[in-house]
Amino acid sequence: MQVRREKRERILEAGKQAYPADLRRSHSLAQVRATWDAQLPEPEDADTETEVTIGGRVVFVRNTGKLAFATLQDGFTHADSGERLQVMLSLANVGEEALAQWKAEVDLGDFVWVRGHVERSRRGELSVMAHEWRMASKSLRPLPTLHKELSEEARVRQRYADLVVRPEARDMVRTRAAITQAVRRTLDGQGFLEVETPTLQLVHGGAAARPFNTHLNAFDIDMTLRIALELYLKRAMVGGADRVYEMGRIFRNEGIDSSHSAEFTMLEAYMSWGDQFTIAQVIKDVIMAAAEATGIHQVETEAGTIDLDGEWKWLSFYPGLSEALGETIDVNTPAERLVQLLEEREIDHDPKWSAGKLAMELFGEVVEPTLINPTYVCDYPAIAQPLARPHRSEPGLVEAWDLIIGGMERGTGFTELVDPVVQREVLTAQSLAAAAGDPEAMQLDEDFLNALEFGCPPMGGLGLGIDRLVMLFTGAGIRETILFPLLKPQG
Repeated sequence: MQVRREKRERILEAGKQAYPADLRRSHSLAQVRATWDAQLPEPEDADTETEVTIGGRVVFVRNTGKLAFATLQDGFTHADSGERLQVMLSLANVGEEALAQWKAEVDLGDFVWVRGHVERSRRGELSVMAHEWRMASKSLRPLPTLHKELSEEARVRQRYADLVVRPEARDMVRTRAAITQAVRRTLDGQGFLEVETPTLQLVHGGAAARPFNTHLNAFDIDMTLRIALELYLKRAMVGGADRVYEMGRIFRNEGIDSSHSAEFTMLEAYMSWGDQFTIAQVIKDVIMAAAEATGIHQVETEAGTIDLDGEWKWLSFYPGLSEALGETIDVNTPAERLVQLLEEREIDHDPKWSAGKLAMELFGEVVEPTLINPTYVCDYPAIAQPLARPHRSEPGLVEAWDLIIGGMERGTGFTELVDPVVQREVLTAQSLAAAAGDPEAMQLDEDFLNALEFGCPPMGGLGLGIDRLVMLFTGAGIRETILFPLLKPQG
């Protein structure tokens, strides 16, 4: 770094700029390759009539006596992960002073600007032969070694360096962009309207999760970061939106591991005149659109092959749990028996939990990991989803499903509870649980209940974790799919 800083000082002392603002390109590196690759098929072919100006980051450099070679790397786009192109500087074309300055000033990682013509090198490499070059941005910190594998910790801590040196990192960003575009395109095509709702909220609700607390100085009031998108989207439905969605960051002050992050991206969508079955088709359409965007319909995992083109099955919660345990478990099974079953399998739990929550913990550890192909797990105990409609025919259950793919929950859906009287009873119970010390219980949102009392159409709603959707198609952990994940500070 000291050597690089000294080079920067020498550039400035010579009256030149290390970070000029007046440089423009006539072509990206990808455009040069697309335009001249076929035009100049043979070694030493040249187009000396056309002059191009290009720029890029130096990722390889080799200097000889009268000739210098460098490989420049373009920024990555939707179309490619960062095209690379060779530039050549010869004594005959740039002159002795410019060639000497190149050798003295340019390091790996620098951005340089080059004006010249396109030709093939003797070895057949498409190149730009420089007539002039300038430093565009002097790099003061060496790049990681391009051929040396970075640890995951190093990759996520210095994602900017990871993106420079590793095509796979750039491809992850591009894949995520392709997936989110496909999600939006699908929902827009089905008449859903994209909206934005508040991130700072007075009351936390919409999910069972511990919020981040903050304070708004302007009003001198405590607030939370949103843990879900649901309650404001439902307000929009009350106001007359027919179909609505939002894709946005939510924040949960909980554990962080390979599939959980404190902040992550959630898609929520609501459609009027629907239920859990109509919205199940929507989430399937969204995921299949992502499969088309990535070109991946079968995913290989350690547990088996996920076939997205196959049947998307429905599995009722209690029958599925009963089959896995070898005994009948239902909504009336006492909590004491469920605690015994959890202890027999050494599954962490709190004996004070309700029977429904204990059953859900059992299901999550025993059944979920075995569900490889897409499976809608439905007919949950009521504790699972306080904002879902009570089941039409099964007391104690709700009309809600979790979509399990590859042994992991990817999304959830409901027949939404739109009865304001029942919703008030549910949220009151949640509020009492919160007052008793449950950090995940929802607060009573009086404004949301007021909105429901205006009347809300029957509707289905879904939630889909975008990070977990990207994980499905890439096989990466959540830290790899998030561009700049939250990490524990070093030291």
